[in-house]
Amino acid sequence: MTGPSATRLTRLLEAVLGVGTDLGLPGTLQRIVDGAAELTGAASATLAATDPGRDGFTEIRAVRRPGTAAEAAHRLRVPIHVHDEEFGELLLAGRPGGGPFTAEDEHLLRVLAAHAGIAIGNARLYEAARQRERWIEGAAAVTTALLTGESADDALMTVAERARILADAAAGVILQPTDEGGMEIVTASTLDDPGGIVGTTIAPGSAVLEQLLGGEPVFIADSATDPRMTTHVRHRFGPSMMLPLRSGGRLIGTLALPRRRGGRPYTAVERLLAGQFASQAALALVLADAAHRRERLAVHEDRDRIARDLHDLVVQRLFATGMTLESTRRRPGAEEVGDILGRAVEELRSTVQEVRTAIFALQQHPAGPPTGLRARVLRETACAAARLGHTPSTHFTGAVDSLVPDRVGDRLLAALRRALAAAAGRVEVTVDATVRLADGRDGVRLTVHDDGPAGGGAGTTVTWEAPL
Repeated sequence: MTGPSATRLTRLLEAVLGVGTDLGLPGTLQRIVDGAAELTGAASATLAATDPGRDGFTEIRAVRRPGTAAEAAHRLRVPIHVHDEEFGELLLAGRPGGGPFTAEDEHLLRVLAAHAGIAIGNARLYEAARQRERWIEGAAAVTTALLTGESADDALMTVAERARILADAAAGVILQPTDEGGMEIVTASTLDDPGGIVGTTIAPGSAVLEQLLGGEPVFIADSATDPRMTTHVRHRFGPSMMLPLRSGGRLIGTLALPRRRGGRPYTAVERLLAGQFASQAALALVLADAAHRRERLAVHEDRDRIARDLHDLVVQRLFATGMTLESTRRRPGAEEVGDILGRAVEELRSTVQEVRTAIFALQQHPAGPPTGLRARVLRETACAAARLGHTPSTHFTGAVDSLVPDRVGDRLLAALRRALAAAAGRVEVTVDATVRLADGRDGVRLTVHDDGPAGGGAGTTVTWEAPL
């Protein structure tokens, strides 16, 4: 065959070969449009999707040259099928010379469309495989991060941020149930300013709340206009999916992935992969929480063991040594060393008090609020350590927790804060719940000694007393 027909067949072959050279779906679609325009000489070609949500695009255009009014009057439409499903429609406009498209044009385009359908099917498979690989890698990275010891807040942010990136979303948001029966945004990862997002609540009675609390996914076409969305931040976003973070029947919360207003809708594949990611992330959160609990339990057990060892070994030996020294001092003929032994006994008693204080501190829950006057005093001195550059030495005499009422303890702590705020050197704090006041009543005495800047000698001692 010679002449124009041979040339056009060559162009058709080139177009068919070109369509299959790009594995990605966007590139494949662009090659289809470019090939159709080149094959027919049309001024422009457009490929419009029949179902924009299926693959996440609406249309792709190719403009070779400005078309004249006469050319624009003539158009040719050819459908593209992938298997038995209509994928979209190829629309051409502006045939050279202004005449109508011929039967030969239509025949060549149908051949191109048939090969395009095969190429689109392959590109879909490739895109799905790439997306699945990215989401699987993302889920694995989240699991690894969560099991390496992150805090609860950091773990939620890790899930939200990774999901936002994978979904190409404007925000990754974690909501958790509230005591009032609603849901609250507790974590938000955004490209823009997240102001006003964290703390936003979905009030009880919301149309979407029953699904979320029931652990069902919710898919939104446009957050700003969907009547089910009631939060004040909804106007910022468009398409969204809200996925349950659920594992073993336990609802941890909801992962929301909204896109910008006017953003492309989520495809069925994206919805499926995001749902699988949410399930994996929920399991990782549960495992991480269990691991943290085990670690905390191990720390508590170690603290208890150390406290027992200190009490059973160190305190008892110090006490026994003190008794020996005390008895030695009282023996006949030991007057010349009495003062030395007396100082040694007092030093041992002071050491025993410090060890007992350390034992008590070890027995306290490290993350919980202090309970009892002894723990509250230790918490105050620990807070002052950052400013002073050292932890004040603290001594207790008597059963301060049981002897000192709460109202007296509150006043003592206020006096302690004032004294610590004025301190500048090394500080010794003593709380004695066995003192006898001047009026004969039982009382408690707080003594705070500050040796002054760099121990320069200009020290001060603050004393506070109150009846019990």
